Amino acid sequence: MKQIVFVLLGVLIPALASAQANRVKPDTTVMREMTIQSVEVIPSAGNVKGMLLMDMDIQYELEGAVDNMYNFKYALAEKQFKSLRRRYPQHPLPYFLMGLSQWWKIVPTNIQTLKYDDLFFAYMDTTIQKAEKLYDADEKNFEAAFFLSAANGFAARLHSERSNWRKATVASKRALEYLEAAKAGNGLSPEFLFGEALFNYYSVWIHENYKMLRPVLAFFPNGDKRLGIKQLRHVANSGFYTGTEAKFFLMKIYANEEGNMEAALELAKDLAIKYPNNAYFQRFYARSLFVQGHFTLAERVSLDILNKLDQQMPGYEAVSGRYASYILAYINQNKYRDYQKAKAYYQNAIMFAEMSNERDSGYFANSYLNLARIAKQEKDLKAAKRYYSIVEETTEKKSAANKEAKAFIKANKRI
Repeated sequence: MKQIVFVLLGVLIPALASAQANRVKPDTTVMREMTIQSVEVIPSAGNVKGMLLMDMDIQYELEGAVDNMYNFKYALAEKQFKSLRRRYPQHPLPYFLMGLSQWWKIVPTNIQTLKYDDLFFAYMDTTIQKAEKLYDADEKNFEAAFFLSAANGFAARLHSERSNWRKATVASKRALEYLEAAKAGNGLSPEFLFGEALFNYYSVWIHENYKMLRPVLAFFPNGDKRLGIKQLRHVANSGFYTGTEAKFFLMKIYANEEGNMEAALELAKDLAIKYPNNAYFQRFYARSLFVQGHFTLAERVSLDILNKLDQQMPGYEAVSGRYASYILAYINQNKYRDYQKAKAYYQNAIMFAEMSNERDSGYFANSYLNLARIAKQEKDLKAAKRYYSIVEETTEKKSAANKEAKAFIKANKRI
């Protein structure tokens, strides 16, 4: 969620600075007029001829390519995207889709891998250049505004992850500026509603969770969390290009912000079934099943993840291995009481956490914690003390795990 917070901040802070510099108090009436339109709004004007986003023939042609991209069959997807580029070299759509394909090569690694960055930014920059030409020729071209908002928004997300704060600020500010222009297409296609729905939800979420920013938010358009979720559901059910992205965000919102794990599980299941080779969707599904106690299914999905990782399938890397190994370790420890398997899977979870530079993750510390408990149960107190020492080093002092580790170490000083 860090990148969402920063991207919005990147827009808010320049807006506030500008208002203060010019000693202008925002007109609340104007701000209300800038708030989110409803799903039912129909644009009063606009010629949609030549807009590829709403070309049903193009959608029919690209349906398999978009599915291939989300199913991590990148080469097949990009072959079709490049075919579209040959026919429409001046349109931003094929370049945006190529950039989105690079983005989904980065996502499964928890945004850690850098090897796709240059190509991702190159495609998004080209998308912006192509869209700017269309927008300069006609400022009522809300399709061009959509691509300008979307490409800048995606670029801002990755810039913020890379701590490129200045670039993230500029890109996010531009994304919101063009989002206003893109709203003219809301009633024609759900694609145009996606960015607005995200802003509608997260602008309120930031207000609720970051009190220090509330004075800044006063200078900004109002949001509406409930409407944002409603809009995201509409896009998820109806969007062709943005439908899966909307489901992706809804899934995370339900799980991480709203605490609605049943809704998150339903979305995760739909995505994992439709895209069985998408490592991110599959591990999110496994985790959702695990958290809600559906151990049999969680075990099945986790074993499939490790099998695909062994086959070196695209997207199946250390992060997915850590999730799957921990789930299988816990199930073998607590359901089957097979401590040998449990220990092996916990060691795998630790290995994958170290491979992905995530020693600070809960999976890493909890794997050592459970290894310590198993060792203690097996009367191997030396091993237990060794594991507890790592737990003490890697957990917060006031946490239950840290207190448990300290108590054991104190009681077994002579070992």
